[in-house]
Amino acid sequence: MNSVPENAAAAGSGGAGERSATVVPMPGTGSVTEAGSASDAVQPSSAPTSLQVLRSLDTGPRGLLEPEAQERLTRFGENTLPARRPVPWPRRFLRTLRDPFTSVLLCLGLVSAVVSAWGTAAVISVLVVVSCLLRSTEEHRADRATAALRELVATTATVLRRSGPDEVAQARELPVGELVPGDVIRLAPGDLVPADVQLLRAQGLTVHQSALTGESAPVAKHPVDSGALRAAGSGPQGAPDHGEGDFAERRLCFQGSSVMSGSGTAVVVATGGNTRFAAAYDRSARRRGASAFDRSVQGISWTLIRFMLLTPPLVLMANAALRGRGVETLPFAVAVAVGLTPEMLPVIVTTALARGASLLARDHAVIVKRLPALHDLGAIDVLCLDKTGTLTQDRPVVDRALDPEGRPDPLVLHWAAVNALWTLQLAELPVPDALDEAVLDAWDQRDGPDAASLVPAEEYDAVAVLPFDPVRRLSTAVVRVPGRFGTHVLVTKGAAEAVLERCALDPAERDRLGALAAREAAGGLRLLAVARTERPARLGAYTPADERGLEFLGFVTLRDALTPSAAGALAVLARRGVTVKVLTGDHPGTAARACRDLGLAPGRVVCAEEIDALSAGRLAEIAGGTTVFARCTPAHKARIVDALRTSGYTTGFLGDGVNDLPALRAADVGICPRNAVDVTRETADVVLAEKDLGAIDHAITAGRRSSGNIATYLRITLSSNLGNVIAMLAAGLLLPFLPMLPAQVLVQNLCFDAAQLAFAFDRPASSVLRRPTMLRPRDFLRFITGFGLLNAAADLATFGVLALALHGSPAHGRAAFHSGWFTENLLTQALVMLLLRTGRRTAQGRRGGPLRAAAAALAVVGVFLPLTPLGPLLGMTALPPLYYLLLATVLALYACGLGWARNRYEMNRRIS
Repeated sequence: MNSVPENAAAAGSGGAGERSATVVPMPGTGSVTEAGSASDAVQPSSAPTSLQVLRSLDTGPRGLLEPEAQERLTRFGENTLPARRPVPWPRRFLRTLRDPFTSVLLCLGLVSAVVSAWGTAAVISVLVVVSCLLRSTEEHRADRATAALRELVATTATVLRRSGPDEVAQARELPVGELVPGDVIRLAPGDLVPADVQLLRAQGLTVHQSALTGESAPVAKHPVDSGALRAAGSGPQGAPDHGEGDFAERRLCFQGSSVMSGSGTAVVVATGGNTRFAAAYDRSARRRGASAFDRSVQGISWTLIRFMLLTPPLVLMANAALRGRGVETLPFAVAVAVGLTPEMLPVIVTTALARGASLLARDHAVIVKRLPALHDLGAIDVLCLDKTGTLTQDRPVVDRALDPEGRPDPLVLHWAAVNALWTLQLAELPVPDALDEAVLDAWDQRDGPDAASLVPAEEYDAVAVLPFDPVRRLSTAVVRVPGRFGTHVLVTKGAAEAVLERCALDPAERDRLGALAAREAAGGLRLLAVARTERPARLGAYTPADERGLEFLGFVTLRDALTPSAAGALAVLARRGVTVKVLTGDHPGTAARACRDLGLAPGRVVCAEEIDALSAGRLAEIAGGTTVFARCTPAHKARIVDALRTSGYTTGFLGDGVNDLPALRAADVGICPRNAVDVTRETADVVLAEKDLGAIDHAITAGRRSSGNIATYLRITLSSNLGNVIAMLAAGLLLPFLPMLPAQVLVQNLCFDAAQLAFAFDRPASSVLRRPTMLRPRDFLRFITGFGLLNAAADLATFGVLALALHGSPAHGRAAFHSGWFTENLLTQALVMLLLRTGRRTAQGRRGGPLRAAAAALAVVGVFLPLTPLGPLLGMTALPPLYYLLLATVLALYACGLGWARNRYEMNRRIS
């Protein structure tokens, strides 16, 4: 432990009037400057002494005076990140108008108003307003739920402050937001590091900084004056060197990391927007590219726009050429274009997504912050994630105990347990060492006759202990064997290299054992070497000098504890057509081992060095066939996600740290758990209750249900609309009167719209959940063309039925034609809703739902509305019984045609 002499630092801790220069933190630099030049106190490339650090920050080891702290707080602001301002509800409402479908409808409503089709314009306006209200309200609710999660985060720190220059420093619990540069704080196990700090004193301090770097292993931290700063080449005992960063950074602890073990005193060097945490957040705050939903919507919108722009000129030219009609057919041409548009689409999309998001929040505590992200969840075919906390837990477990020949040997685990037990009992560590606890857990679960014959670890008499430290990288327990007096046994356990160099081995044997350790480490295991020796009993203290001439016993290998639900969740995701890719900062062997243990074939692991050498195009080729990417920085993760999207994959990314922000923004949908750092929750599109693949499966299922309902609505509505438009064009050219009056068109559209709302509440077939659901314009075009022509054939057949049924009744021919086609349109729409909803078997053994009820209501209106007193007011009349008989025949043939076409479509889709 290192300290700063009080008298040496006193000049930097007095009142402001005693100083010859003012040294202040400069906002935006992440450092502290004197006279405008960057101070070395916070530059990773240099290592000033503790005294220099304190002087540059104009403070001392006893902390700041209260007036000084208040003055700095006023000058530099609170220690909080520059928060995103909440979006006001009116602005959110206006943003929803930029949706491509909504824009198309607004244009059609405007054109309808221009040609005096006021009823159509009013209906379209109401649908747009309802859709925007639903979407903006749901997203506003999700933002409020996310904001509420911030209250769950701890917000205090232990700070040394003085009320006067001669007063004793008092340790106080202060809100994190009140910290200022120059504050001296204390760190203990479990504490969150509240700002960027530089260590002044430390004892066995290790920090978990995966939120910033993605490293799963804790990183040892040392004071700036400690000789251990350069001597420590790796982290805690048994942890391989995974490139944890330059040694100069080991004197710094960063905001967003957490203390795993040990204790320390540190001085705050950067707060608020000047921290590395904030810098990572700022770098990631670029505008996200178009998501899968955006691309799908734009593709379908442009397809519809092309149809709608083409339809009015065709109608005008055809009527002018064949009927000699002129501009008076313009309203009819606009009506045809409107009839092609699925005007309920914004309402259906918003209602389906909002309902799915609400059910997710209620049943699984999953918050969808951006409604289109629910569609993107359903379209995901690649899920990228880190290993730690998702596939594995943040704790090790013993894999095997091996003798020097690499054979299983319970004696090695026995002596390792003796060392672990008495180290934990006598060393008075702030928190138990995770590796020691893993060894003891394995010893408690031992079995077999050899293990049963060994003396229990707790029956040894403890004499002394030399605890683990990052320089020696090992620990030693001195014990007395029961019944043997006059002899002490030294049991040593730690990093393989450190233990081997203290054993009585010839160079060849030491090299052989080192190679054995390297092979085990390459397989993704951590290693603890175990050795022992006997010494004559003595009363004097034991020192590290006694750790010599040891007898090597063997190795204890450890691996990351697997998340219990991970293997099952990976299997479920695979069945749903989702490929999982692991993007981790860990050692390639560690990541590959975890994947193999979970049944996920790692294949060839691609490391960061290889990624750096690849062009964007080559990386896109490799990324699709690679499962594990190791030693990744945040920039590497974002590049990989971008490469996957470039290759045509719909990509989700699960992360919880600041280091995950670039990848979260690069993905089609960013996912994080509720305990993620605050800025990550703000950036993510979906917030899970826990970092659990099972929760992601629930979210994907909800997304596919909502997307499946939207896709079904689009297929049915667009194909029906196309068939009606073709029939309307034919009728307009063949008949001397309009095939349907404007009031009849309006009522028919209202009936369609009311019935189609049921799509948002339907429960799609299980087949929809088996593969990603994507709104692909090309697939829709093929579907609506084929089924639209079939629908048009049914309409044209209805014309023949009407001609036959109304033959000899010229007085009511026009009103009867309108009635007959109105009835047929509603009946065919109801039939299509049922037959094209779930495939060949509409019922599939399930009870009726909202869609069946809506189809039945639509059929009832179609049959009985012309017979009611409202019929004559709309220009319709009763039809002869022969018409209904002939129409039933047409509908039966149409149903058979739909079934055949659907079977053929599904067969071709499976083949493709």
